[in-house]
Amino acid sequence: MSRRRPEMRPSLLNVVGLVAFWCLLWGGLSVKNVLGGLIAALLVVWLFPMPSTGREIALHPIAFVRFLLRFLYDLVVSSIQVGWYAIRPAGQPLSSVIAVQMASRSDLFLTGTGILSTLIPGSVVVEAQRSTGTLFLHVIGAATEDQVEAAKQRVRDQEERLLRALASRDILEEAGLR
Repeated sequence: MSRRRPEMRPSLLNVVGLVAFWCLLWGGLSVKNVLGGLIAALLVVWLFPMPSTGREIALHPIAFVRFLLRFLYDLVVSSIQVGWYAIRPAGQPLSSVIAVQMASRSDLFLTGTGILSTLIPGSVVVEAQRSTGTLFLHVIGAATEDQVEAAKQRVRDQEERLLRALASRDILEEAGLR
């Protein structure tokens, strides 16, 4: 009889999150949507088990609030900048593809930093090299060496805020942040 490894068991939080997402997709909270979402969620977590991230994640509430507020600020500022690029009378802004070496070697935080960088308008991850811990991003408005370095620093700062908000002590030490 084959048994799953304990670290591959779905958490209740994952199932609840998937059910909530299902209900949002179907446009409301009803018994039918909740039951359908529960069946879909259980099927998804059974067919596509996620490895445990328990040893990598530790919530640091104050750092998390700082991270969230700064992310929202960056989101607003970048949206205004990209909007200005779209309506300004000058031509298209020059852009660059940049490589940013991450401080952490964790796949979880490499992915998280990539997602956050893509969510901020004006940059999109074009490649992530897991073996080297490097993100490659296409960045709007990065024509000069100073602008490229500023864009790299924004990504590094984003990773540091994410790590300080959610990383365990081991991950923080590995990234040189303790």
